[in-house]
Amino acid sequence: MLAMLLLAALAAPPAVFEYLVAPAGPGNPRNSEADLLELRDGRLLLAWIEFQGPRGSDWAPGRISAMISRDNGRTWRDKFTLQENIGAMNVMEPDLLRLRSGRILFIFARKNSEADCRPMVRISSDDGNSFSPPRPMPIDPYPSYTGFNHDRAVQLRSGRILMPLFFTRDYRVDPRILSRVYYSDDEGATWKPSRTVVDVKESKVGAQEPGVVELNDGRVMMWIRNSTGRVHKCYSSDRGETWTAPEPMDLVSPVSPQSIKRIPSTGHLLVVWNNSPDRRFPLTAAISKDEGRTWEHVRNLDEDPAHTYAYTSITFVKDRVVFTYYAGPPAGRDQTPEWSLKLKSVPVGWLYE
Repeated sequence: MLAMLLLAALAAPPAVFEYLVAPAGPGNPRNSEADLLELRDGRLLLAWIEFQGPRGSDWAPGRISAMISRDNGRTWRDKFTLQENIGAMNVMEPDLLRLRSGRILFIFARKNSEADCRPMVRISSDDGNSFSPPRPMPIDPYPSYTGFNHDRAVQLRSGRILMPLFFTRDYRVDPRILSRVYYSDDEGATWKPSRTVVDVKESKVGAQEPGVVELNDGRVMMWIRNSTGRVHKCYSSDRGETWTAPEPMDLVSPVSPQSIKRIPSTGHLLVVWNNSPDRRFPLTAAISKDEGRTWEHVRNLDEDPAHTYAYTSITFVKDRVVFTYYAGPPAGRDQTPEWSLKLKSVPVGWLYE
């Protein structure tokens, strides 16, 4: 009996698994900024930016590729192009959101230049088998360099969709970024901008790469990348239309993005960020049991000094959480850099250990 139990334990899949789901290589120097969505039949859809050519900068050619998993993310196959490159530079930042109606909202950025980047909206009514043609989101100012991060759109309890964006008229002339939220009350058919434009005045780079999460008291919290050494936050009490002045959180961070989502099974908030004042290393997770005021259960997701890590997506699948993020070169490496897309899956309980 003991031998049978031992064999069963050896045959069981590991509780934590991680691997490069989209490794970079010749002609494909960067795979990054992914989003993941569970389909109605239990399959997982993974979408990410696949850059082509000799370099993987934000200005390089790129398309949005996708794959399917039938075993909760352990293996992937059936690679296809979810969004071809319709920009003069690229298409970036896949954002997939299952709406309460069952439809899928797909937002991506079409980039023509450092002065012309615009969110584009597509909708699927057949669980991702097909999507409507891309429609530009109305933005102000236009034209402008208006972008966003992957895995950012949320639908509030009221049904309103919030999409946090950042912008500058021309990144080549003014790289200091401001942020605002666009909202839709008709499942992405029309959009309106928040009345408040958010700025972190003491930040040299402004207010970058915002994200939002709905709190239990009905407010919405925005978090903001900036250059002060701490993540900043602000609040909306009117479902994203106006925002308070940003204030620092108790999270030390370099100029790199953060991701926050609510854990369905516990109701707590989960943050993933670079727990460092000046490096995108390590990649760290923490839990808040008081709606983002304090953070505990701090543990590193990835801490191999041979890499840097950033641009995380967070997806809850059954009793697990699946992360994707890039594994890039350490700062200052001389050889041609590559960024591979990494996936890590852990039980929710692992976050609390």
